[in-house]
Order: sequence, then C-alpha cells, then structure tokens
Amino acid sequence: MAKTLEFFFDYASVYSYLASTQVEEVAKRTGAELRWRVFLLGAVFKAAGNVSPVTVASKATYLVKDLQDWTSYLGLPPFQMPSNFPFNSLKVNRLGLVAAEEGKIAAFSHAVYRAAFADGRDLNDPAVIAEVLHSVGLDAEKAQARAETQDIKDALRRNTEEAIARGAFGAPLFFVGEEMFFGNDRLMFVERALRAG
Repeated sequence: MAKTLEFFFDYASVYSYLASTQVEEVAKRTGAELRWRVFLLGAVFKAAGNVSPVTVASKATYLVKDLQDWTSYLGLPPFQMPSNFPFNSLKVNRLGLVAAEEGKIAAFSHAVYRAAFADGRDLNDPAVIAEVLHSVGLDAEKAQARAETQDIKDALRRNTEEAIARGAFGAPLFFVGEEMFFGNDRLMFVERALRAG
C-alpha cells in the first residue's frame, strides 16, 4: 500500500512556498501519494499561541535574507516580498480547495506562490487572482463563486481544525502517518520517514 504524504499549507506562508517547490519530487522519489491540504495559518497561530515571524522586528529583517538565500539555493526566481505582506489569505485558500476539486491544486498552488513571492503581486487584487485562475485553466468567475459556498468554507475550517488537533503551530507542516514534521528545511526527514516505513 502506497504511503501518504500530507502537506498542510497556507498561501500566505513564505516557507510553504519553498516547500511547494520540493514536495512533489519527494513524493515521486518515495512513491508516496501527495495530499495538498490547505489550511488557515492565522487560526493555527491563534490556537497554538504562536505569531507570524514578520511581527517580530528582528525576525522580519532576517526573514527576507533567509528567503533570498533559500530561493537562490533552490534555483528559484529571486524572492520578492509583496507590498501588502502579510496579506489576508482566506479567499485564495478557499480557491485552493476549489482548484483541488478540479484536480488542479498543484498547478494552482505553483501559480499563486509564483505570483506572490517571485513576482511580488497582490493576491487580494481580483485581477491578479483571475489571471492566476485562468493560467491554470479555471474559469475565474465560477471558481470565485464556488469559493464562497458554505461547503468550501466548511472544508477549509475542517482542514484547519484537523491540523490543530494533530499539533499544528505553523506552516508548512507535513504528516507521514501521524508523525509530524514542521518546516521546508525538514523535508529530508520527511523523505527518510517515507522510505523507512
């Protein structure tokens, strides 16, 4: 039976962006089924008594350097912080669930993260979101209407509550079975766990 790699993330999480560029290859190398699990990071922070690193001045300053180092190391476009960061990711997270229903969660996630953290674009701008949706073959008007339905809102809430119940305190978060790993820099441990079991 194939193992499952669960990847919990939020589109406002810069380190989830880094993880998103690597997690598919980890799953491929280990033969694992990858499950993209969008959740609401703000609710996770609140439940865990945690705060975003950008709210701590010294961390915020270091964060930009760290992200520039990581994007260079991974061969990604130079990191650009959106001018409205940290941004409200509620709507785009719901759209991630819509993309998942259409079998386009990976493509949508890559397009969203590229727009935000490689191009520095505002994900709260409806025109940017419409462009991202079109780029992965989704009808922007239909997708945005679907994102406002109660079952999509409930699905995001369930993902978030599940992550909290399983010990979440930030993002990105990975589960191999019930073993939890936190941070894009722990993917080597994720891969080891997938190979071991």
